[in-house]
Amino acid sequence: MSVTPGPTSDSLEIDPTPRPVERLSSIAAHLSASSNIDRMPARHKVVVSRNLGPDIMPLLLNHPELEVVTWPHNSACDRKWLLENIPGASGVLVMLSEKVNAEFLDTAGPNLRVVSTMSVGYEHADTAELVKRGVKFGYTPDVLTDAVADVTVMLALMAGRNTKETSGIVENGQWPNFVWSPFAFCGPQLSATATSPLRTAGFIGFGRIAQATLARLVPFGFKRCLYTANPTTVPNPAADAQVALKYNVDEVRRVPLAELARESDAVFVLAPGGPATHHIVDERFLKQMKKAAVLVNTARGTLVDSNALAKALKEGWLYGAGLDVVEGEPKVDQDHPLVKEPRCVVLPHIGSATTDTRLGMATLAVNNLINGVFGTPMPAELNTSR
Repeated sequence: MSVTPGPTSDSLEIDPTPRPVERLSSIAAHLSASSNIDRMPARHKVVVSRNLGPDIMPLLLNHPELEVVTWPHNSACDRKWLLENIPGASGVLVMLSEKVNAEFLDTAGPNLRVVSTMSVGYEHADTAELVKRGVKFGYTPDVLTDAVADVTVMLALMAGRNTKETSGIVENGQWPNFVWSPFAFCGPQLSATATSPLRTAGFIGFGRIAQATLARLVPFGFKRCLYTANPTTVPNPAADAQVALKYNVDEVRRVPLAELARESDAVFVLAPGGPATHHIVDERFLKQMKKAAVLVNTARGTLVDSNALAKALKEGWLYGAGLDVVEGEPKVDQDHPLVKEPRCVVLPHIGSATTDTRLGMATLAVNNLINGVFGTPMPAELNTSR
């Protein structure tokens, strides 16, 4: 600004017009501020279908380049809410309950880079649609192997030792009236005995969890392992011999399904879900099982025909069953034919439900999401080329 002398020596008149140099400085400052705004990184929108708790959510919420939108309730994510919030998202973290299909991917739009699921299973995702759009998919293998293997052995013990029926006697106040007898509630012993020294485990599917289960069965005296595998894969006796050596068992051998049913003292269903394995355990399989054998399913409910299993238990084709998964879950109530069977133990899909395991799964799912959004290698990306 300039100052112009007035009529008297102590009078000043202010000229409001900026000088050219001052005007240029102001413009330069404005341009510099605009340039700084342009250089600020864009925040990537990510949608999370369940709150992952105070130990995990800060990994997302404290990330300066992420805008996090989270389903606000402690319940399964509402589909309508999910579809309203995923448009424009760079990444979405889902649970098994969320269907990742063409509708989901079309609604999310072209910005979507990654979908991360907090599960080892991925039958809720249409992998062909993901591939078509170039969207990466993260999942959580390995983390839950030990927890599921623990539950698998537990269910084998529970199925053979009548835990459902006998605990019911206590819970219903019937124990005071129970008359002991030498063979009341006796069932097959999981471990080897002097009179029955050979134990054979049969695995439908022989991946990480199956082999972790085998490792836990060896101390019970299981020395023989039979398994079935994907029919598109080539048998590898040399690899089987290495597995036998690793776990100190006499035999590990790939066999047809019928032989596995006939020879196994305990059958463990641990194959992936999907059309190829739907009702792989059916009436024909169950009729071939040993009458003292137990069946355990900790994989997917769709692998076992529920009606056929209920019939088999009722008619004594096998001794008992332990299930962590049931076809149609969670719509499994007290009137379900398997729930009504006294020798069928049913758990509400808790195979991975330990605090350590769930924290590990959530952390891996979040890291898959973040890395997928920013284009760095994901810790566990599903190979969709298979």
